[in-house]
Amino acid sequence: MIRFEEGNNCFNYRVAGIAVHENSVLLHKSVNDDFWSFPGGRAEFGEPAEQTLKREMREEIGAEIEVIRLLWFAENFFTYDGYRYHEIGLYFLMKLPATSRYHVHSGPMPCDEEGSNLIFQWFPLKQDVLASLPLLPSFLQTRLHALPESVQHVIQYDE
Repeated sequence: MIRFEEGNNCFNYRVAGIAVHENSVLLHKSVNDDFWSFPGGRAEFGEPAEQTLKREMREEIGAEIEVIRLLWFAENFFTYDGYRYHEIGLYFLMKLPATSRYHVHSGPMPCDEEGSNLIFQWFPLKQDVLASLPLLPSFLQTRLHALPESVQHVIQYDE
């Protein structure tokens, strides 16, 4: 995984997927965290970003997803678990297969990926719902309502 630590500073390279279906969006969180984010994970050395997202979705939800296109290239700065993070995040629009067990109306769905207890859940793609969630990075709370036609570069500070 591409992650480097120096003292209490951490650089992280993360790839995430945005699945929108029936006017809902799929989020996930660790059972130990108090915030939601988009499913995905860290890239391996030599692994292209789209392959990272496909691998992570196979590992986390057992689905062979389709990567549609890159939406955001984000530089995220935040503090988490005692570390000051500088994260490069690539956010792709993705599509889950029709046969996926992760359907919009299925409620919270637990997942145990190599000891990492995650919860996946669909949320209505409504401004008031997303604004009420602790969703990180926070720029996504407002930008999900109008997905960009071309890649946008975002710099986000969530402290």
